[in-house]
Amino acid sequence: MLRVCLAGPSLDILGGQAVQLDRLRRRLEEVPGLSVGFVPMNPRLPGPLRALQRVKYLRTVVTFAAYVASLVRTVGRYDVIHAFSPSYWAYLLGPVPAMVVARLARRGAILNYHSGEAGDHLARWPAAVSMARLAHRIVVPSGYLVEVFSRFGLAAQAIHNFVDVESIPFRVRASPRPVFLSNRNLEPLYNVACSVRAFARIQREVPGATLTIAGYGSQRPQLEALVAELGLANVRFAGRVPPEAMSRLLDEADVMLNSPDIDNMPLSLLEAQAAGLPIATTSTGGIPFIVRHELTGLLVPPGDDEALAGAALRILSEPGLAQRLSLAARAECVARYSWAAVEAEWVRVYRDAAAAAGRAS
Repeated sequence: MLRVCLAGPSLDILGGQAVQLDRLRRRLEEVPGLSVGFVPMNPRLPGPLRALQRVKYLRTVVTFAAYVASLVRTVGRYDVIHAFSPSYWAYLLGPVPAMVVARLARRGAILNYHSGEAGDHLARWPAAVSMARLAHRIVVPSGYLVEVFSRFGLAAQAIHNFVDVESIPFRVRASPRPVFLSNRNLEPLYNVACSVRAFARIQREVPGATLTIAGYGSQRPQLEALVAELGLANVRFAGRVPPEAMSRLLDEADVMLNSPDIDNMPLSLLEAQAAGLPIATTSTGGIPFIVRHELTGLLVPPGDDEALAGAALRILSEPGLAQRLSLAARAECVARYSWAAVEAEWVRVYRDAAAAAGRAS
């Protein structure tokens, strides 16, 4: 029996990494010969101590202390610690302690780095490169990040993010309606404002067009103000949407708008592909590795709302385009981004990390 502990964000932080971790944990529990545990980097403190997590700055200290204590208590039960990794300060607070504890306990350490900000992070923080060498194996979701890590002398392997394709309703968009969806957290790096400006151009051409903006974050007031400034109708902010409710929004829409300035391998695009939802997106970071221009989606330059609107209008108006993108994206998602496509790769990397730490299974 190979014992693996996942360390990373719980669904209390609703974002791509938390969703992917939860999805991976549930799937790994079904794999014969594996025993799986989970240590959240954002643990809920018990009873009255929970109030401390509502105090700015103090919450970081007490949450970090509780996380490290949990790692120390549980590491002895496992052969491998698999640490999910964001960038910058969260890198120091999440995966680095997990790797240190794993190394001290002579357990296998896996750094699973997800952030599209890797290039800037590793360039600005040289110590982060040294810390990454604590890992017995570095795993990233895309070939894009493999290339980024190689520039810093770090060998990484790609194991794609995956979606539960069987749980996402698939619908071919043969005659797409002007019903648009944006599904990104409302933070500056995802530049949802570009999608809003693109939608303004679309609505001038198609007055009945609608846009649902799913996600939450610091930019919501600015985005609501932008919608008002542009005089847009039929724009709905759906807020925080849990994974189990996202399938309905995907099925309701006929075109996905996506316009980040920084990105890696967004689950939102994989889910759109699984649903057969045609995608118009900026060609940022790792996105061209999963959306192939004119084959499984349409790519435009980052920050170009005019080009994004043009791509979306093509999907609406060009005969056969939406149907072709819909069918091809679904087929590629099943082939490359399903659990069946990545299960054996994860089992192999766990065994490799355990062996590298001297814990043969």
